[in-house]
Amino acid sequence: MTNVSGVTLRRRPAQRRSLERVERMLDECARLLDEVGYEALTTKEVARRAEVPIGTFYQFFSDKQGLVRALAMRNLEAFLARITARLSEARLSDWTEMVDLAVDEFVAMKRTTPGFAVVDFGEVLVAPGGPAIRGTERMLDTALENNTVVADRLRAITVELLGAPIGPELDRALLVAVEAADAVLKLAFRSLPDGDPELIAECKHLVRRYLAAYLSRD
Repeated sequence: MTNVSGVTLRRRPAQRRSLERVERMLDECARLLDEVGYEALTTKEVARRAEVPIGTFYQFFSDKQGLVRALAMRNLEAFLARITARLSEARLSDWTEMVDLAVDEFVAMKRTTPGFAVVDFGEVLVAPGGPAIRGTERMLDTALENNTVVADRLRAITVELLGAPIGPELDRALLVAVEAADAVLKLAFRSLPDGDPELIAECKHLVRRYLAAYLSRD
């Protein structure tokens, strides 16, 4: 069962039954995001489709935004788990080759994971390629922007699994890389529903070249 951070929940589910209810609510939230979008999403409909009392919903989530925040965190954990699993199987000659792997996993989730086209890692999109709804830039952490959190988690993977250089320069470089990839991939999914393959390739090329140049400066 997917781990959901207790930080995003009003109460951490302690029993299997509660965990299953939380997961069902997140699953239905994701499906409804695809069907009706964020604005039309209601806590009442999520609870009805998940077959839980509305009171149970509010035991775990303060409101619709809290529910979506938990979904975004679950998406991020799933994305990182997919990357980690791929890295355990792959033999990379250079840590910047992780770019292709990460972009491929993000694109695959964008195409197949329910709700991911609307809410990936926090930012709520009106359409798969944007624009974003204002006020959703800090869904993962109230003090940090979503991309900063994503870059920090990717940094932990590159340091732990790939032996990438450690320091503030890497922090800055990864944040720039995440921001750049985010912008180009939004463009790719604005261009075509499943993402323009040429723009996805350009995203990989851009970010890898940038990180390779950064690495050579060290």
